[in-house]
Amino acid sequence: MSFIHFIGGEKGGVGKSLVARVLAQYFIDENIQFVGFDTDKSHGALLRFYADFAAPAVLDQHDSLDPIIEQALEDPQRRVLVDLAAQTQQSLGQWLDDADVVGLAEEHGLTLTWWHVMDAGRDSVDLLRQWLDQFGGRIKLVIVLNELRGDRFEILEASGELARAEALGASVIRLRRLPDATMQKIDRQSASFWAAINHHDRAATGMGMLERQRVKVWLHRAYGELAKLAL
Repeated sequence: MSFIHFIGGEKGGVGKSLVARVLAQYFIDENIQFVGFDTDKSHGALLRFYADFAAPAVLDQHDSLDPIIEQALEDPQRRVLVDLAAQTQQSLGQWLDDADVVGLAEEHGLTLTWWHVMDAGRDSVDLLRQWLDQFGGRIKLVIVLNELRGDRFEILEASGELARAEALGASVIRLRRLPDATMQKIDRQSASFWAAINHHDRAATGMGMLERQRVKVWLHRAYGELAKLAL
């Protein structure tokens, strides 16, 4: 069985690309074959940090996402990871409906998973509601509570949308907080998380031994969350 992972959330700045990077590093460290598709024309994180594993997939035509299915069918052992830019849900939904991608996936044994990355704001809750209205129960859902963008999710919990999603079979994971300054140092290197942890040249990275250790612990905890899921 092949797995296709769509990393979404629709809203810009919630950490979609960060989740895609963590998932890419997890696949590498676990020796899981994968190919990535990056839909962000201007700030493609997979193309920047994991260029050896990624290709562009600009959503400017009706068939832009067709290669995703073709890659999944070509090698069922290889995961497909799609980092979705902000405001691409409409294009994705049109593609899913026009070709009955959900029905095709069921016919060929493909598992489609939508990762809904959320910050602690109301906009993310509203976008989750919209996603559930359109796709709830049709596509496997993982809700990612990104504590790098806020660690108190009372609005989500009070909305009833979390309970609704879980009733439809959604999984919920947390991406723990990492100091912004540390993440900025990693990003300046344009390197993988593995490189950030293992590059010992402080003059080049700006990161000392303990800061690298914090990143290592953070990534290990993220892996613990991912290990709960069937990927």
